[in-house]
Amino acid sequence: MEPNEKISPINPATGEPLPTVDCTPAGDIHEVVKAARTAQPAWGAMTVAERGEHLLKFVERVTEGTQALAQMISTEMGKPLREARGEVQNLGPRVRGYIERAEQACADEHKQAGNTRVTVRWKPLGVAAVIGPWNYPVATPGNLLISALVTGNAVVFKPSEFTPNTGRLLAGHLQAALPAGLVGLVQGAGRVGATLVESDVDMIAFTGSIATGQAIMRSAATGMKRLVLELGGKDPMIVLPGADIEAAANHAARESVRNAGQVCVSVERILVHRDIAPAFTQRVTEIVRGLKVGNPSEDGVDIGPMVSARQRELVLEQLADAKRRGANVVVEGKSRSPGNYLEPTVLTGVTSDMEIASRETFGPVVAIQEVGSPDEAIELANATVYGLGASIWGQPGPELDALADQIEAGMVGINRGLSAAAGAPWVGWKQSGLGHTRSVSGLRQFLQPTTRSWRAKS
Repeated sequence: MEPNEKISPINPATGEPLPTVDCTPAGDIHEVVKAARTAQPAWGAMTVAERGEHLLKFVERVTEGTQALAQMISTEMGKPLREARGEVQNLGPRVRGYIERAEQACADEHKQAGNTRVTVRWKPLGVAAVIGPWNYPVATPGNLLISALVTGNAVVFKPSEFTPNTGRLLAGHLQAALPAGLVGLVQGAGRVGATLVESDVDMIAFTGSIATGQAIMRSAATGMKRLVLELGGKDPMIVLPGADIEAAANHAARESVRNAGQVCVSVERILVHRDIAPAFTQRVTEIVRGLKVGNPSEDGVDIGPMVSARQRELVLEQLADAKRRGANVVVEGKSRSPGNYLEPTVLTGVTSDMEIASRETFGPVVAIQEVGSPDEAIELANATVYGLGASIWGQPGPELDALADQIEAGMVGINRGLSAAAGAPWVGWKQSGLGHTRSVSGLRQFLQPTTRSWRAKS
């Protein structure tokens, strides 16, 4: 890649160009990784409490810069400013939680069997490459960066090419709070990410598409590098007789279109029993029609623009395919310019042969498919390569819990969304993920267990 290659981000709300950002040349990427490796041993030798002190200074800086960071998220990817501010504000509590869990994750374990005594020690891997997405450009890479750092690793961070300045601000706060060289920043698109994966790093933590995840796996295989991958979803929501229609409809409507539908755990497929489908669909439609689409900086806006014209086009292609195959358009979302606006669409009559029922949409679409039984709902819910999240709504009790256990997803909500309690793993199944985060076992994805054995004294 040429040293003068640049990223040219676009404000998705206006279509206007944002300041260009220089891509990191290949040679510089290797130097950044080298600096991180040099800084890591001293950091890894610290206690968790000592590392935590540095990370809490990072939290202070982020808290002081909340408005600037939130404004940059909104400007670069179109998230309503209210939601962008919440994304930034949530980082502090998460960092504190990671510090608490790291005390357990990094602690020695002692075991004895017969006359053999064993100590299990958890050691940092070394240097972690963190490749972040654009849809949650602070929260998602923040989780990965802090997981790597609190366990004693150095990091090299590549933000999405759609949110380079958000990434620069986030990395800058870390660099100011932590030892020099420990946190590296590289900027660019696919070629920069590929070079980083091929460089002298010990693990790659990535959130993005299955295709890119597979390419990372192929590249990492030659060095047997550790991987933590979250690769998207096609999350089903099952709605059965006995469900609270108001609660289920509200969840379906809002979680299908939140962040313009650009959420890894968006509700992407709604499988509703035909006995309650009319009432459910009517209420969903009423809620969707009441949502406001507009400039993300304006008060009261629920849905901003999509991140790019291409992302909007992919959603429109799926909608066109669904219409050709017989889907009913209950609410038709119009495409608006300037900017990448796409109003929410409500579809009924969705069938399994439609792309919108099987391929990740990542856009503001409420796709409703009727089913005749719980068994049919489970079968359809499991009929994709994805397995990130899901929810099931119905009469509370053992039967609903048993159905939830049949869903092939890493995270399942029962009469609620799938948001995990603090300390629970964030985890995908099937092609939605490899490894997991946000828990003691998740932190250990960034650590190498080793054993030391002795003969116990008689």
